[in-house]
Amino acid sequence: MKGVLVTGTAGFIGAAVSQALLDQGYCVYGIDSLNDYYDIRLKLHRLDCLRAHPGFQFDAVDVEKPDETKRYLERHEVEVVYHLAARAGVRYSVDYPYVYQTSNVIGTLNVLEAMRYHGPKKAVLASSSSLYAGQSSPFREDQPVDRPLSPYAASKKSMEVLAHAYHHLHDLDLSILRYFTVYGPAGRPDMSPFRFTKWIAEGRPIQIYGDGEQKRDFTYISDIVAGTLAAAKPLGYEIINLGGGNQPSSLREMIGLLEALLDESATLEFLPEVAGDMRETASCIEKAKRLLDWDPEISLEEGLAETVRWYQSESEWLKDIQV
Repeated sequence: MKGVLVTGTAGFIGAAVSQALLDQGYCVYGIDSLNDYYDIRLKLHRLDCLRAHPGFQFDAVDVEKPDETKRYLERHEVEVVYHLAARAGVRYSVDYPYVYQTSNVIGTLNVLEAMRYHGPKKAVLASSSSLYAGQSSPFREDQPVDRPLSPYAASKKSMEVLAHAYHHLHDLDLSILRYFTVYGPAGRPDMSPFRFTKWIAEGRPIQIYGDGEQKRDFTYISDIVAGTLAAAKPLGYEIINLGGGNQPSSLREMIGLLEALLDESATLEFLPEVAGDMRETASCIEKAKRLLDWDPEISLEEGLAETVRWYQSESEWLKDIQV
């Protein structure tokens, strides 16, 4: 059966995109290496939800291995590749830079090579707002991003220019999406919305790197999914921001919202800033509006309320998740 391929299908964005495609009637081939960057139980939880759908097929395939990736596309006829497999996280990349090169750069190269020989011609690839470090906000896609401040950002820049070469040489249609601080139910446990919710709910101090006044353009997962699916249209080669729309909120503001939702007070523990972290992210999304007819719909208040509801409904097993 013809379908779509989602790499990193057990990841936060990958699972949400897979679920949306299944809901729209697609046959979804999902692959993931199921690495242990964070607690694998969360990835298995997402996979269990996807496996409940008869149109979903999962295989443990690592895009860092070229032969595995090529063989998979050779065996499965797909219309679009959603390449969402990646190592994320600025802080972790400072200590483990090689992992980010193999996962994000070599992994993307292997996917593009497999597409070159076995199809399809269309892919949507995940990039990051971390590329904009040092630029003035709101961040626009035409700003120079050739001075990344972390190995993670450098790996995403490398992925983008590699994709451009394959578009030029092999006529691949590639949409690259720069995501801005994605959050929501079943989100990554290393990100602040999950960690802060868990710590406040358990009465533990919240660890903040810096003064807590750093701002992020938080973007709810359903908005990210909508933009990702819209980017599957023919576009040639485009880089597009998907963010909250130049409405950044500080970590302290987010903590205040979580305190109200959980009806608990937070204790704050301040730690030194991390090299490579950005002071503020704010997105210009005019290009996404024009090319994708996309506009985020969910406010931070609404999104955090849904996140807290999910956490409370799953709290029995989430209490053991390491953050």
